[in-house]
Amino acid sequence: MDVFKFATPEFIFGRGSLQYASICAKRLGASKIFVVSDPGVEEAGWVEKLLDVLRAEDLDFVYYCDVSPNPRDFQVRKGVELYQREEADVIMALGGGSPMDTAKGIALIVSNGGDIRDYEGANQVRNPLPPMVFIPTTMGSESNISQFTVITDLERRVKMTLISRTLVPNISISDPLLLGTLTRELLIPPLYDSLAHAVESYVSPIANPFTEVWSLKGLDLLIRHIRPALEHLHIDDLEQLAIAGSSSGMAFTNASVGLGHALAHSLGGMFDVVHGTAHSLLLPVVMRYNLPACKEKMAKIGEIITGKRYGSDEETAMAGIAALEELREELGIPCRLREILPDRTMLSQASHNAVKDICMLTNPREATWKDILNLYYEAW
Repeated sequence: MDVFKFATPEFIFGRGSLQYASICAKRLGASKIFVVSDPGVEEAGWVEKLLDVLRAEDLDFVYYCDVSPNPRDFQVRKGVELYQREEADVIMALGGGSPMDTAKGIALIVSNGGDIRDYEGANQVRNPLPPMVFIPTTMGSESNISQFTVITDLERRVKMTLISRTLVPNISISDPLLLGTLTRELLIPPLYDSLAHAVESYVSPIANPFTEVWSLKGLDLLIRHIRPALEHLHIDDLEQLAIAGSSSGMAFTNASVGLGHALAHSLGGMFDVVHGTAHSLLLPVVMRYNLPACKEKMAKIGEIITGKRYGSDEETAMAGIAALEELREELGIPCRLREILPDRTMLSQASHNAVKDICMLTNPREATWKDILNLYYEAW
């Protein structure tokens, strides 16, 4: 049997676990905590709740919130300047993928120097990062678990993917109660990000028995709880979605992702498309493209999605893909790229950007930029 590596942070999960943030920071030797979040999380009230937890233990902190969706390289640079000026140590991120990815970028530069683009790709980070405690307020990105961070290079209009074991936070605190302030509209994009993580990590060429278990567990929970969660926003279903996201996160951080993420990153860098929204439009298209290279695994995915087997692996897989498309229509979200992009004249450039994305290395089927352009046209 091959040798496998499986990396995860220390993981604290459960309702009310936000209260342990200060204890975790103290364990990591905090004297001044650099808290990273964004205005949306502030508005939901979670930033103040976290700061109250830190104040209760007389912990000093500095707060940084210049973070946007698809976080920018200049936001990382500004955060580095504040971190160094304030002489902070432990980094604590609260929010979705944007604050967490920004926090990772800041941690990387304060410990390694240079510019964030110097570390694009895999295994470019040499020095250890400051201790990190991450607290998600949604599910989907799972940056609180992963060894990935994605930052937009504004000059090139490219979302850079950085991969390093050093980017895995020391501690992840996942409190399902924090999902309780999400609206239906805010919940849908991260759900699709998690679906893409589960599917792409399962068919990845570097998947292994440990990642496959978590891929399928995440997919199963997502399929069973998406509809009731979106209909009622009840904490029991939201908690299961948080578990689903964490499961698919543990899978993809070790097995990586593939073509779908390369396509989504390119759209995010060029057009500022919300990452999960891109997956809702591209996931079925990418699954059909990859099907010839992994029929047995796609059939297993189709069986979980539909709840039954069909006459052949290909039929079962195609039924699962069709069910995902039906779910999209049922939820009333955009079904075509043309609904969110002004025109398709830039899709050729997007295809050239996507083919260079590091996530292409772990797709089960090779794709040229022309193949990718045809996939964008299929989704158009």
